[in-house]
Amino acid sequence: MQLYLPIADLPVNVFLVLAMGAAVGFVSGMFGIGGGFLMTPLLIFIGITPAVAVASVASHIAASSFSGALSYWRRRAIDPALASVLLCGGVTGTTLGVWTFTQLRALGQLDLMIALSYVVLLTTVGSLMFSEGLRALMRTRRGALPPRRTHNWIHGLPLKMRFKRSKIYLSVIPVVIVGIMIGFIGAIMGIGGGFILVPIMIYLLRVPTSTVIGTSMVLTLVTMLFATMLHAATNHLVDAVLALILMVGGVTGAQFGARAGQKIRGEQLRLLLGLLILSVGIRFAIELVIQPSDLFTIRELGVSG
Repeated sequence: MQLYLPIADLPVNVFLVLAMGAAVGFVSGMFGIGGGFLMTPLLIFIGITPAVAVASVASHIAASSFSGALSYWRRRAIDPALASVLLCGGVTGTTLGVWTFTQLRALGQLDLMIALSYVVLLTTVGSLMFSEGLRALMRTRRGALPPRRTHNWIHGLPLKMRFKRSKIYLSVIPVVIVGIMIGFIGAIMGIGGGFILVPIMIYLLRVPTSTVIGTSMVLTLVTMLFATMLHAATNHLVDAVLALILMVGGVTGAQFGARAGQKIRGEQLRLLLGLLILSVGIRFAIELVIQPSDLFTIRELGVSG
């Protein structure tokens, strides 16, 4: 069944978009991430312009993060102080990201920038996560203990603050910088950034895993909601019809993904997630090299901005 998307300015198969939403929701539920890194490329591959895909997926990520953040809040697995400091940087980064998004769109370089960002980010992060997951899996099979975590130079920075829920004493400088980076990347690429934020918080900032995911979901929720509002107000690119269809599919798929994720060990999950991220990055690179005109067909959207 075909449905016309007013902002994307093209008809799409409703069942195809629902299936995409369900598939990404399944992945999100399995790995505990937003799934924007997968949803945005899929929308681009079916013909939706990168600008509309990024703006519309932001609302989808915000909606899917809300239920997750609420669940973690009830379990007291969110550090309010850490989330507040992250949000100080996240809101700033999101504002800068939407401004950059608008400027690149005005210059006609937005589609290319989004594509290159996905290729570089996904191939780099995917390779690192895949190799780390593979090493962890090999250590588990040999029965070796994981390497002991030690403090690094980040923990020697000034302006320290005590985060009671996470039981850490850490400078606010790297926390704000991480928030800015995640907010900026999310606004430009339409991703929640959880697959980047969680490893940074665990391996660099040494935040306990008990509060990492819930706290990262709060940042994702607020930054993506803010990005949606800014994109709608400044660029008029948020397709509400598309976002609604994706939400319905995503909520359904996430329930099954969460159950599947509970049956797989942590190192196997990291290995699979790294492989998935790397695969999407490679696919994007292939499309960019072989068929750039098909990947970035410019459509006149008939809106101001």
